[in-house]
Amino acid sequence: MNVKIVDLVQGDLREEAWTLYSDAFKELNALAVQRHLMYRGEFDEVMGDPRIQKYLCLDLDDALRGMSIYTNQLDAVPLISPQYFERRWPAHYAEQRIWYCGFVATQQDGRAATAFGELVSAMYFTAAGQNGLIALDFCNRTDEVRHMSRVVRLMLHRLSGDVRAERIDEQQYWLYDFPSAA
Repeated sequence: MNVKIVDLVQGDLREEAWTLYSDAFKELNALAVQRHLMYRGEFDEVMGDPRIQKYLCLDLDDALRGMSIYTNQLDAVPLISPQYFERRWPAHYAEQRIWYCGFVATQQDGRAATAFGELVSAMYFTAAGQNGLIALDFCNRTDEVRHMSRVVRLMLHRLSGDVRAERIDEQQYWLYDFPSAA
C-alpha cells in the first residue's frame, strides 16, 4: 500500500471515497451524541477544498483502502476554534505548524490496520518534518471500544521514539430525567 496526498478528490474517486467514509462512520450516528458523519454536501465541500489535504491509501491495484483529511489551515475546519490553538501555541500557530486530522477512515476488512498505520505514518511525517503538532478528536465510544488515544500514541511513539500526548479539551453531554414528575 502507498499513500498519495492530493488537494482535490473528484469524479469516480469521490464516489469511492464517500462510500468508504460513510461506511466507516455511519454506525457512530446511533452511538454518539454528536454527529460524526458529514452530510454528503459537507463531504463534497471538504473533498473540493484545496486547503484540506486528502491522504489516500491505495493498494497495489490503486483501489482506495483508506483515507484521511489533514490541514494546517485551521480556519478550514468547521467546529474547531483556531483562536484556541493560537492562544495555546502562538508560535506554532503563527508558523502554521499545527495540523488537524479531521478523520481517518479505512475499509472494514483484514487490511484496515495496515491502511490506518500507513495514513497515520504519512500524517506524522508531514507534521514532524516541520516540528509541528497534531490535533484530532474522537468520541468517547471510539476510545472505549477501539482504545484510539492509546493506539495513536503507541503508533506515534514507534515512529518518533518520543511523543507526549495531552487531552486538550473535553465536551460532556448530560441528560436529565424526571421519573416521578409524571
